[in-house]
Amino acid sequence: MDMLINGTAVPATDEARIKVINPATGECIDTVPRGSGTDVNTAVDAADAAFGTWSEKTTRDRGLILFRAAELVRRDHKDLARLLTQEQGKPLKESIDEVRGCANILEYYASISGQPAGEAVHLGKAGDCLVTRVPLGVCGAIIPWNMPVIIMGWKLGPALLAGNTLVLKPASTTPLTNLRIAGLLQEAGLPHGVLNVVTGPGETVGAALVKHPRVKKISFTGDCATGHRIRQMAKDHLKTLTLELGGSDPMIVMADADISKAVDGALRGRFYNAGQVCTAVKRLYLHEKIAEEFMHLLIARVESLTIGNGLLPATDMGPLNNREQLERISSLVREVAEQEEGTISTGGSPKTGSAYKDGFFYQPTLITDVAPDAALLKNEVFGPVLPVMTVPDLSAAIREANRSRYGLGASIWTRDISTIKEVYQRVNAGIVWVNRHLTIPPEVPFGGTNESGIGRENGFHALDSYTQTKTLYLGW
Repeated sequence: MDMLINGTAVPATDEARIKVINPATGECIDTVPRGSGTDVNTAVDAADAAFGTWSEKTTRDRGLILFRAAELVRRDHKDLARLLTQEQGKPLKESIDEVRGCANILEYYASISGQPAGEAVHLGKAGDCLVTRVPLGVCGAIIPWNMPVIIMGWKLGPALLAGNTLVLKPASTTPLTNLRIAGLLQEAGLPHGVLNVVTGPGETVGAALVKHPRVKKISFTGDCATGHRIRQMAKDHLKTLTLELGGSDPMIVMADADISKAVDGALRGRFYNAGQVCTAVKRLYLHEKIAEEFMHLLIARVESLTIGNGLLPATDMGPLNNREQLERISSLVREVAEQEEGTISTGGSPKTGSAYKDGFFYQPTLITDVAPDAALLKNEVFGPVLPVMTVPDLSAAIREANRSRYGLGASIWTRDISTIKEVYQRVNAGIVWVNRHLTIPPEVPFGGTNESGIGRENGFHALDSYTQTKTLYLGW
């Protein structure tokens, strides 16, 4: 599969290619171009040339194209989901949800296309002002490999509806479904050059996109270290930035919680997509009164999960996306055992057996009695490993929840409204769920505090971030 630049499928300038590997089998399923700074420049030229005509269209006209694209994504959702599972690894049922979620996002932005933002300001004898919002120009989007289809929708929906043109860089391990969806947007009527997709490594393609002087905004989702590098690279041109840099989300379960529902929440919240979700449950705090019962139920549920190729109907959890992730998770858990920083209650090693030998499978793992300063709690753990801590009361739970440099999401499981209020007010997080975790509808602003990044995805907040105000002052 080739890149998409100015409406045409093209190879890299030097014709170099990257293999796309199925993480369940280790097999190469396709190749894509290994793009370069030259290819980024060509894509920016195309986006720049398309900007004038695209930005002059009404928001309603742009919204209609997004709505038609959503219809096409729904039409092809089974094929898209199968492709996503093959390149990413997640179970097919999760891929179907993700592809449908992308269609939901496109439909949402289409639905608000008849509500262009603006305001009128009456200044009395001094006159009147009309404040409108105008697009920024050429924008860049850098997509991660864990949820590539949803996050593509988060970025291109508001960017295109606002009247910008876009150069998108997919992750090198999961570019195929992004390219297919870009093709569907063209089939829906998106003019050539409005959306361009350049594949290739972050250190070349990503860096060239961030540094390009005609790219007005960068929206990046990925790890914290890369986010900091992007911020440094972008400062010379005063770019607008949205940086979603991951998290270490706490889940707090109080004594009055619905235990069965909370166990379900912890299971899905940690092991969905093999734990490779920014807002996954990454630290579980249980009130001491219910901790023993909770763990008995949770261990049984974890040990009943079926691990395997995501294309198999019985699979509950697929492989990690790449070998580097498998090695990182394996090393982290070994460190916990070697330094006696916790007790492995179940799991704790890669999955073995003939069905797993060529893939990147790791057992779903629970670790209890975790030391407060363990790396397992201080760093983001992007895999199926859940540390579990017992707390005596809400104050202790909140104190421990805030012992993190991140601040993306958090959840509280309780029936008590005063507990909910206290957690919402005191826990450092961009979103606080009550008796659920993970859900992020397109209408709801999403982003974090502290090291979890800057800016917001979704809703009118994301749409505004792809625009700037322009004021007409009428001095009568």
